[in-house]
Amino acid sequence: MPVHRPGSPRPRRLFLAGALIAVCALVPIAPASAAQSPDAADSAGAQATADAPTAPPRGTARMGMGVVAHDGQGGLPTGTRAAQTEGVDVASYQGNVSWTTLWNSGVRWSYNKASEGTYYTNPYFSQQYTGSYGVGMIRGAYHFATPDTTSGATQANYFVDHGGGWSADGRTLPGTLDIEWNPYGDSCYGKTASGMVSWIRDFLNQYKARTGRNAVIYTSTSWWSQCTGNYAGFSANPLWIARYASTAGTLPAGWSTYTMWQYTSSGPTVGDHDKFNGALDRVQALAKG
Repeated sequence: MPVHRPGSPRPRRLFLAGALIAVCALVPIAPASAAQSPDAADSAGAQATADAPTAPPRGTARMGMGVVAHDGQGGLPTGTRAAQTEGVDVASYQGNVSWTTLWNSGVRWSYNKASEGTYYTNPYFSQQYTGSYGVGMIRGAYHFATPDTTSGATQANYFVDHGGGWSADGRTLPGTLDIEWNPYGDSCYGKTASGMVSWIRDFLNQYKARTGRNAVIYTSTSWWSQCTGNYAGFSANPLWIARYASTAGTLPAGWSTYTMWQYTSSGPTVGDHDKFNGALDRVQALAKG
């Protein structure tokens, strides 16, 4: 019988220890953290970027771009009012417009995008602005405001210098300030309500100083309420309301009536169609000043 000296390991204990070491060697040890591999992290990041909404390129904004997303659409005006005159608004995405077709369908006035911020002018502006005039329409120009890029006065000057002026020919409407949902970022362009009101006032004052006319304000009630605090101090400027529904709905504070109403973005020929709140002689009166 073998003699076991005191303090020496017994054979069974040696066997169990050896087996445990062998098992541990076969089982992979998980890292302390569950960090992804660089390739997996890059893949996940790329997928997140692809899934995130992307802003459109600067310069592509147009009247009513955010109306459906923020306010929806609920039908067309009911019936035909003789005291309203049909109009359209166009931008570069419509290209060369068939003005004769629109004239023959009853359209009598138009607004054409001239500029945006201080970095963009409409490459189709000449065809659209002079083309509408050529078939007999009363025409005007509009500026898509970007209050987060430069001051209101700076943008007013840019607008006037790039097609947004006014002439007393009886067929040129005062320029329009298109102030609405920001397609490029924060809805209110990063401004407080008081900051936005100041920016708008700066634009309007400079436009009037340059042209002698009060610019038209194009907006939606929801944006105006959110981004200006429903400011009521611009009632001297004609209101062009955006609402794709059977009625123009509640107006922003300060205006008891609208001058123009953009009622659809899916009308014939160019999509964006509008109603002037009055017969043709009222359109002519606005043009004459």
